[in-house]
Amino acid sequence: MLVFLCMWFAPFILLTKYGRKGIGIKRPSQWWRPIVSFIIGGLSCFIIFGLFLFLFDKSIENAFVYIGGNNPGSSITGDEKSLYFWIAVIPSMIFSPIGEEFLYRGIIHGSFVPKFGEMKASVFDSLAFALTHIAHFGIIYTLGTWQFLPIPAALWVASMFLVSQVFFRCKLFCSSIWGAVAAHSGFNFVMMYGIFYLL
Repeated sequence: MLVFLCMWFAPFILLTKYGRKGIGIKRPSQWWRPIVSFIIGGLSCFIIFGLFLFLFDKSIENAFVYIGGNNPGSSITGDEKSLYFWIAVIPSMIFSPIGEEFLYRGIIHGSFVPKFGEMKASVFDSLAFALTHIAHFGIIYTLGTWQFLPIPAALWVASMFLVSQVFFRCKLFCSSIWGAVAAHSGFNFVMMYGIFYLL
């Protein structure tokens, strides 16, 4: 959470008020657009979750199985499961969406816009986002050793690139970085729901 908090404050340390507005830290064009973006982000995760479940079932090659660790949802039942789900999902819907979107769809994206324009800049920020997320899955630690899973890792990186493009489109849709934050939050909500209740 501390890393994400640093990302939260980066635009306020590195950019002027004009610069922050330039990267999209402003009010969305219409109040309902971030809600639609949240739903779009959730649907994106649902599709990727379904794809990994179809291809890899509940094996360690499934990114969501690995990210879920010991699968907290399988050993907890009833009200406790709901409690632990909300304890896990609320921070994942706040800290990483704001931090990562301020960094990737904000500062990194904004750095490339003057030279390459919005659409090409989105390719650069999406590549950075996707490659960084190999830290979550692709190079895994299991049974006391490190392993590289080339095909699942490639699929995961490609998925993160496409999701990043979805987040960028939600930013454009809302005329605000809060559209990307909302989509990212929706993605994380569905991811945590899948880890707790579907695996």
